[in-house]
Amino acid sequence: MSDGPTPPVEQMATATLNDAVTVPVQKHAFSDRVPIRSILSRPDGGAGIAGQRVRVGGWVKTGREQGKGSFAFLELNDGTCQANLQVIVEASVADLGQLVATGTCVVVDGVLKLPPEGTRQKVELRVEQVVHVGLVDPAKYPLPKTRLTLEFLRDFVHLRPKTNTISAVARIRNALAYATHTFFQKHGFLYVHTPIITTSDCEGAGEMFQVTTLITDSEKREKELIKNPPPSEDDVEAAKILVKEKGEAVTQLKSVKASKEEISASVAELTKAKENLSRLEDRAKLKPGIPQKEGKIDYAQDFFARQAFLTVSGQLQVESFACCLSSVYTFGPTFRAEHSHTSRHLAEFWMVEPEIAFAELKDDMNCAEAYVKFLCQWLLDECLDDMEFMAKNFDKTCIDRLRMVASTPFERITYTEAVELLKKVTDKKFDNEVEWGIDLASEHERYLTEVLFKKPVIVYNYPKDIKAFYMRLNDDSKTVAAMDVLVPKVGELIGGSQREERYENISKRIVEMGLPLEPYEWYLDLRRYGTVKHSGFGLGFERMILFATGMDNIRDVIPFPRYPGRADL
Repeated sequence: MSDGPTPPVEQMATATLNDAVTVPVQKHAFSDRVPIRSILSRPDGGAGIAGQRVRVGGWVKTGREQGKGSFAFLELNDGTCQANLQVIVEASVADLGQLVATGTCVVVDGVLKLPPEGTRQKVELRVEQVVHVGLVDPAKYPLPKTRLTLEFLRDFVHLRPKTNTISAVARIRNALAYATHTFFQKHGFLYVHTPIITTSDCEGAGEMFQVTTLITDSEKREKELIKNPPPSEDDVEAAKILVKEKGEAVTQLKSVKASKEEISASVAELTKAKENLSRLEDRAKLKPGIPQKEGKIDYAQDFFARQAFLTVSGQLQVESFACCLSSVYTFGPTFRAEHSHTSRHLAEFWMVEPEIAFAELKDDMNCAEAYVKFLCQWLLDECLDDMEFMAKNFDKTCIDRLRMVASTPFERITYTEAVELLKKVTDKKFDNEVEWGIDLASEHERYLTEVLFKKPVIVYNYPKDIKAFYMRLNDDSKTVAAMDVLVPKVGELIGGSQREERYENISKRIVEMGLPLEPYEWYLDLRRYGTVKHSGFGLGFERMILFATGMDNIRDVIPFPRYPGRADL
């Protein structure tokens, strides 16, 4: 029986070493456990805090009984870092058979000890009490401790974060998101939440997911009509006759100056007859299928009373804030209904889109270069253990690539110069022929960055016919002030431009591209009322993770990938 309450973890996690120095172990801010990272990420690997009592929780990576079942070794990981904490449990403390299965969740109290000399671990945990066990049936657990392919793991997106690879990618993704906000907040940008549902097509490609309730409303109507068929014309006509009769009865009673009670009762009958007629007429109008008007879908009957879509970009909306607040950025999900199964395409992906007022193309390029360098250096400073894991298992050059990009000035060439350089290439046969006016393919972009310049390249001043309507027309009337940041391994990482601030030019461009003016009237207002030069760009967040990690498929760097045929969870 206990002599008193269990001491708080803040006390449990502090001990005296060598009877002289007290070293605290940092516990989780909102839990009574100590994160494994705070133990193992110390410069001494945790050896300096041996002797302290801690509570840790995590999932068993591997477990094995030893000493003829007298104790068990558990490799425990809680997702806070790549490394596992070795945990030793005596058979007298718990049922070892419940603990050793891969995937089992345990929370344990114990004492950190120095392991025997010559072992890989710097510190291990000797368990005194097992607080919690989340059991796993090893015969049914879908993620055994054997090496699993990334393709296999896509069938278990809800469990794959338990693997070393996906947990490392998740921490790298988190670090890049944190770095993104840090960079823009540090440079005076305001974070703006742009809408996911929109009525305008930013890119003009038409590959958008439509948002509608017409289909579900139609299905509901059909079910209702099957259960309660609409009234016949005779039923409606009979109801009209009844209303007429009841109306005449009220008139008759009033003409003979009947009592107030008689007139009120007759008026109530008339009201009831009118309500019944109204219901019958409404039901008679119900028809199966989606509402039509003049042979076309009647979107006036839809939820937003017009066509609406999932956004492909928050750029147009965030421009409205840039034209009022100067420097802004949005960071959120975007959607594209492109039926592609390549390793570079997703139906749902994230974009970072800053917009800078009073800025021209050169300012835009400066910002993009500084941002990419900042992201690379952030990973080197804050996420090196996970990057070392990626270098060991996926891309030996990924850390060197980050260092190179973080420290090397980007090359800047015009589109025309890029085409001329690619035309002179003799050591490689491109699948896509190079000529002025084409949109550079990934093979062209990677050749520029990996072979010709061996560093990131910013290509600018693209032909207007291959770029969006909002990009500023250059004086040559053939090119626009657009720029792409190309990097090794991935190719295009960033696309941006100086926006067309001149009303006449942009309205003409919208019409030239076959887009209706009406949905863009609000966008044109930004040019009508206090127009300003402004520039911005978009960074594909998943592409940045691909570039950083060296992973080959974009489906493995987003927590819940959506692509044709798959929208799990």
